[in-house]
Amino acid sequence: MTMTMTTKPKSPQKKVKFLTYGCQMNVADSERMAAQLKKIGYENEEDAGKADLVIINTCCVRETAEEKIYGKIGELLHLKRENPALILGVVGCMAQKEGEKLIKRAPHIDFVLGTGKAAGLNETVTAAENKSRAHQVNTEFADSGDEFKSFARFYPTEPKVSAWLPIMQGCNNFCTYCIVPYVRGREYSRRPEEIVAEAETAAKNGCREITLLGQNVNSYGKEYADTNFADLLRRINAVENLRRVRFMTSHPKDLSDDVIRAMQEGEKICEHIHLPLQHGSDRILKAMNRRYDTARYRELMQKIRDNIKGAAVTTDIIVGFPGETDEDFDKLLDFIREMRFDAAFTFLYSPRSGTPAATMENQVPEKEKKARLTELMNLQNEISLEINEKLRGEVLEIMTEGESKNDPAVWTGRTRTNKQVLFPHGAEKAGDFIKVKITAPQTWILKGERLAEQNG
Repeated sequence: MTMTMTTKPKSPQKKVKFLTYGCQMNVADSERMAAQLKKIGYENEEDAGKADLVIINTCCVRETAEEKIYGKIGELLHLKRENPALILGVVGCMAQKEGEKLIKRAPHIDFVLGTGKAAGLNETVTAAENKSRAHQVNTEFADSGDEFKSFARFYPTEPKVSAWLPIMQGCNNFCTYCIVPYVRGREYSRRPEEIVAEAETAAKNGCREITLLGQNVNSYGKEYADTNFADLLRRINAVENLRRVRFMTSHPKDLSDDVIRAMQEGEKICEHIHLPLQHGSDRILKAMNRRYDTARYRELMQKIRDNIKGAAVTTDIIVGFPGETDEDFDKLLDFIREMRFDAAFTFLYSPRSGTPAATMENQVPEKEKKARLTELMNLQNEISLEINEKLRGEVLEIMTEGESKNDPAVWTGRTRTNKQVLFPHGAEKAGDFIKVKITAPQTWILKGERLAEQNG
């Protein structure tokens, strides 16, 4: 008698498409959501039309970001009509801010999850699959950071040469223009041993560069008695097989001398710091509730440049904050000339409902804001080009990242100071370290020629 063995047919693979807007933290969150969804059978899919689940990870820092996301939600309605089984979810900061308004405006959305509820994504998706709960909305904040810490443990384990590593969530600063504390909640930090373990896992899987992420990394660990951000930097610097360590974003009021020392001492910690200024007028800084003045910022910049050889400093600047006068703007331009940032991310002030600045008097007319922004950008572009021009003929080490956007024969990489370099591709792979001679500095990028490969 012969027996025939039957195997259970393999269930078809489910597909998820992420549409991610906003900051690096949102990119990291999408990666962790993807890792979480793998546990219930989902794999990433590039084509939304082939997906079983589409998740929009949202940003609401500026009104233009919200308008763009609402437009994308509307575009996805045709996919739901073509495939009624498709699940559409909205997560992230705009989900936290808008909540049920999203469902009312776009009833084809199946669920809305706020920033504090990402750890429950699998349960939410499973309920949507089973049609057991329609139009789920969950934007409640927990009293502790336990849900964030639980979600943060779903980190990606597939090989990557460069990784985002969230170390904390939330912000306690309440700058008057900023929606972040209201949609990300209070500051909560992960335990350092968890962060180090994740860094070690990433390094074992081929990661060469890690960027530590938080809304304000300088305040990391304040709820613990035995750690702070400088301590964490030193521990990450000691992780074997890593070549570079970066971090963002820093708040000037919390940048300590010990962090600067850790950057100076750590051979893997890159000589680049993103230190948002926001404005060069003390009157406007006070109205913004930034809790430092230009004298304190100047002191920090001097310490950075005195102690970290070749440090590059980039910044954020807001133009047209309520009450900004011509005199305030002139002070900003003068301070930019004095600080000489390597690059600045410049923004028009955008009122955010729910923030104090949105109801302040003396809102600056849009035309005036745009004119000031143009003047500021022209000045900063001049400074950036002058700084980069000094690198002409220099030989710099870069970590290769892959093809440039416009030409597969031209690859891109970054210096330790986070400057993007374009070069003719040879035999490099992403993650290789090579030497490039800078031949054509430009405002935002450097162009160069390969001198010697330094793989490994």
